[in-house]
Amino acid sequence: MNVLAAYQRISRWPAGRWLFSRLVCWKAPYFASIAPRIESLEPGRGIATLAHRRRVTNHLGTVHAIALCNLAEFVGGLACDVSIPPSMRWIPKGMTVVYLRKAVGRMRAIATPAFPPRDAEAGYELPFEVVVEDPAGDVVFRATIAMWVSPKSAR
Repeated sequence: MNVLAAYQRISRWPAGRWLFSRLVCWKAPYFASIAPRIESLEPGRGIATLAHRRRVTNHLGTVHAIALCNLAEFVGGLACDVSIPPSMRWIPKGMTVVYLRKAVGRMRAIATPAFPPRDAEAGYELPFEVVVEDPAGDVVFRATIAMWVSPKSAR
């Protein structure tokens, strides 16, 4: 499935971004636990949101730290998928996170690669930076996701 082509086609429809987000959650069911919504997706950049509701709330009444990690992996993975050359594939290898302040309200995550993806004969690590902002635009969370990008196997 060409993720970018699917996003571009479906996002034009009424409620298309919602539907695209649901399809991603159907393909990768764990993401459905936070009900993320993709807002924008293009090579080199992805933006997704997470509504602050009871199921993602911790005992302090803020968005749970792991819900923020899930949002980061959701948008980082989609941004990686649409950014790398078609001859390459990816898988998350690790994630480093920093929690900067209490996360209250709708969270907005922006994912970008640390450097332009490239075609290669061997695998390489491609870090994706994810910044999560609260409704005021204050950064509440940062993540660096180490994506392992490698050539697709010939079948």
